Amino acid sequence: MTPENDETNTPDRVLAPSPTEGPLSEEVSSVEVPRRARVQDLADDTETASEKLERKKDYLDGFLKEKPAGVAGNEPGGDLYESVITALKEIYDPEIPVNIYDLGLIYGVEIDDNSRAVVTMTLTTPHCPVAESMPGEVELRVGAVPGVGDAEVNLIWDPPWDPQKMSDEAKLELGML
Repeated sequence: MTPENDETNTPDRVLAPSPTEGPLSEEVSSVEVPRRARVQDLADDTETASEKLERKKDYLDGFLKEKPAGVAGNEPGGDLYESVITALKEIYDPEIPVNIYDLGLIYGVEIDDNSRAVVTMTLTTPHCPVAESMPGEVELRVGAVPGVGDAEVNLIWDPPWDPQKMSDEAKLELGML
């Protein structure tokens, strides 16, 4: 017998038992069918299906309308800040049918106590056809928001934009989800 065909246990090789021998295998003649799960009506449940439907309201309805307590207007969640975000969502990229906020081009919005808004943004590429006009449009739109005294746009390229910065709504619109 050659060493390649040697079927013994050695320190560097352990032979496993055959799957058909020993307690690892057993013949099964039948399997018990599991009991079916059943939903039973409660005896005291007299509410009809239409009443149940009327009772179920959007549980987020009140939550979404509620404003955070103690938030200044120039902080995220405040009226002025949200108005600036709404204005940014009205500006669309000319090549992609998604607004620049959901596209992930806006990296930051800061509003100081003097109502001066500073928007930090990027573009999809430095060679974008609107590289010269888009920052000006953003500045005009943000400056036109009632309550904003002055607007400034900082165009940056680091970190570079990538599709992962888009919101789920934008990805859905572009068929990426």
